Parts: sequence; structure tokens; C-alpha cells
Amino acid sequence: MRVGVLALQGDFALHAELLQGLGVDVLMVRRPGDFEPCDALVVPGGESTVLHRLLRINDMLDPLVEFAANKPLMGTCAGCILMATSLEDAGGVEPMGLIDITVRRNGYGRQVDSFEAQLTPVVEGFNSEEGAPCGVFIRAPRITRTGQGVEIVACYQQEPVAVRAGSHFALTFHPEVARDARWHDWWLRTL
Repeated sequence: MRVGVLALQGDFALHAELLQGLGVDVLMVRRPGDFEPCDALVVPGGESTVLHRLLRINDMLDPLVEFAANKPLMGTCAGCILMATSLEDAGGVEPMGLIDITVRRNGYGRQVDSFEAQLTPVVEGFNSEEGAPCGVFIRAPRITRTGQGVEIVACYQQEPVAVRAGSHFALTFHPEVARDARWHDWWLRTL
């Protein structure tokens, strides 16, 4: 399997490093044609309005939507925002409607309110042998509504922070910053 990592903004290099540590063939996606050889794609965090703008400027938004119509996507932080069906405070971002969730951008506060916390996985097959996973929340979005067909994968204080719909997986936190490849591993094993 070849997994692409959208390499326009954010910690794309850390995502690639985690995937390579799992033995996955990784391709950095920087142009519209880079989507084609990928079997799945990771959309990293960053600033959602900037990421959305970069996708438009580089003529990659439509190819990304087309890719996601047929292949799995994992989005973290800003990636989660882009994957939602609706946003409480869009700020110029048009969500792609891939997972039936409503998201509030910067839902946990501003940059100074960033934090790390232990998370509770609530699905079968997540490797908890290494202990509870830690989530790094940096100006993180908050999932305020989950719709039909959305499976909650993990929670923080009873709130969903990782959700899946079909082969699409969205996280409000940064697993790459915590250097925790278990999220990527679980997603890939469930495809």
C-alpha cells in the first residue's frame, strides 16, 4: 500500500516518518497529479484557512475531493475540519463533507490554551498495550455533533476526538506530535 501525505502545510514530515516506521510506502503529495498513485491519504494539521487556500491556489481541492470519493482519507486537526460536513465558524473554509460531523474551529481555545491529555479509545483492535494514548491539542477543533454512520473511535472527557465513517478517519488532535503511530496503524489495519 502506498499512502500519500498532503505536504502543503503542517507536520507532514512527522506523519511520513510515523508511516515509514510502520513499513508503509509514503509519497509526499504536492501537486494534483501526485494523488493518482496513492491508495490512501493523510491530511495533516496546520491552519485550516491557510490549508484550504493552498489547496485552491495549487488547483488541488477538486482532485482531493475526487480522491476522497474513492479512497481512504485520514485527517488530523485542520484535516478533520476539512473533512466535516459543517463548521460552526467556517472562517472562509468550505468543508468537503466526507464525515457527517459538525466541527468548531479552535474549539478548545487559542494557541495559549493548547494542551496534552490522555485519550480513551473506544473501539476494538486499538493497541493499548503501550498505555493510554496521549493527544496533543494545538488550537484544536472540537467535534460538536456526530451524524448517522459516524463511529466514535476515541474520546477526551466523554467528547469525541477521533471518528470514522467508512474508510475516512478524522482526529481533532496531533498524533504525529506525540509520535504515536498507533492511530495510523489502527486506521490502516481497518481498511
